Amino acid sequence: MKRNIEIKARIHNFQKVLRIIKNLSDSGPTFLEQVDTFFHCRKGRLKLRESKNSQAELISYLRPNSAGPKLSGYIRVKVENPNLLKEALHSTLGIKGVVSKRRILFMLGQTRIHLDEVDGIGEFLEIEVVLNKNQKISDGEKIAYEIMNKLGVSKSDLIDGSYIDLIECNRHE
Repeated sequence: MKRNIEIKARIHNFQKVLRIIKNLSDSGPTFLEQVDTFFHCRKGRLKLRESKNSQAELISYLRPNSAGPKLSGYIRVKVENPNLLKEALHSTLGIKGVVSKRRILFMLGQTRIHLDEVDGIGEFLEIEVVLNKNQKISDGEKIAYEIMNKLGVSKSDLIDGSYIDLIECNRHE
């Protein structure tokens, strides 16, 4: 299972954060439109990601719901027939919900930086420090905090769950 250290944060000034990231990053921007269909599961999260720009993927991941940098273990599998897979998973597990977003991806060393505009819930920053096989969790946390500080992200901006959690919360309000 691959691992990364991840943070998600609300952003209040999209254009300002975008300018800072452009100056920091090694590569990007890459523009993506993604639709993530989440399925009910007993452990972790399971989603089918469909994108206009790339092949569909089934992504399973385990990550705690806590603010701040957190370890995420994940498996990504390329999918040849996303419609048929979605039908199979829907019939056996049921669909939890759907997240539609426009994403701008940048790379900074071993870190993926995403600026996301998520339908129905707003604008967010996601930092994913992809850990090398033998790299310590604390190394990834340090990198995540350094990038957060450079981007002006405060701890009060951090969110503890995933986009699907926020969408579900909005549905129940």
